[in-house]
Amino acid sequence: MSDTEYKLEFKNLCQTSQLGELINIPEPISGGLLHRMYYIQTNQGKYAIKLLNPQIMLRPKAMQNYINSEKIANFVSTKIPALPSKKINGGFIQQVDSQFYIVFNWIEGKSLKQDEIDESHCEKIGGILADIHRTDFSELAIPNEKSDIEEPTDWNYYLQKGKENRLEWAEILLNNLDSLYDWNSSAIEASELLSSNMVISHRDLDSKNVMWHFHNPVLIDWESAGFINPMQDLIETAIYWSKNEKGEINKQRFFTFISGYKKRYGELPSYWKLVLANGYLGKLGWLEYSLKRSLGIECSDKEEQQLGTTQVTGTIYDIKSYAKQIPKLLGWLDNEL
Repeated sequence: MSDTEYKLEFKNLCQTSQLGELINIPEPISGGLLHRMYYIQTNQGKYAIKLLNPQIMLRPKAMQNYINSEKIANFVSTKIPALPSKKINGGFIQQVDSQFYIVFNWIEGKSLKQDEIDESHCEKIGGILADIHRTDFSELAIPNEKSDIEEPTDWNYYLQKGKENRLEWAEILLNNLDSLYDWNSSAIEASELLSSNMVISHRDLDSKNVMWHFHNPVLIDWESAGFINPMQDLIETAIYWSKNEKGEINKQRFFTFISGYKKRYGELPSYWKLVLANGYLGKLGWLEYSLKRSLGIECSDKEEQQLGTTQVTGTIYDIKSYAKQIPKLLGWLDNEL
């Protein structure tokens, strides 16, 4: 097997990490779109095991980024309900041969679907997000590397590769090429203007990353944690928690989330046009990564390549939907806040 393929070495992991002896066949569970997750049970306990994507771990900064994100989760877990990984043998990342793992204690609970979210959930998560933003992480000494200037993506390069490989998304990419360049340009400009005000946060706090046990939330999956403009994080997260199953934003839930945040954070600045333009950046980044997966440039196997192909079309539609919603959101924010 190559170093870009997943290796399931659970028995060896349990031995080297002192987790006990396996007493079940590891069960795959939902773990997002980047990595793979398994539930295991040993004679010492129950655990969720994240297998880090081997292809991503080839990136020069990947290991340090994951170490930093787990430091953040561990630190903030004393202040908010967060689930950090287990620190084993002095580290958060475990290695068996060339496969990297992150080990979590198993927790009971469930994430909420869009139609299960109500205003009480929005207010509670809004308040927790404010508590994260108000946390002083300076003792972790994590550098803010946002000083790097963002470069616009060469979308035409991916279009030509898509045509050469006769991939199903080539036509939709072509039809939206000019818009992609426009969105990319406005996002980079906004990002530069917002980069002077940054906090450390979770950065991916949608409903799938909060486990609820009765009415008590626990924030999981901190792998994206790092620096972000607080208002960008607020608006993106409020949108996550106020969308219905059709992708429509519920105004009442949206502002209930912001209200929960504001009660803990205080008065909010009002550069909403920049914040909403900056919101394109993460979506465009995911689109480029999906294109690379689909083209086999950055993927571990055929399953992941197909996932990339599916994600390209879905992400383009998601970005177009976001673009249509911006005027309405800007109107709401200017009038209400």
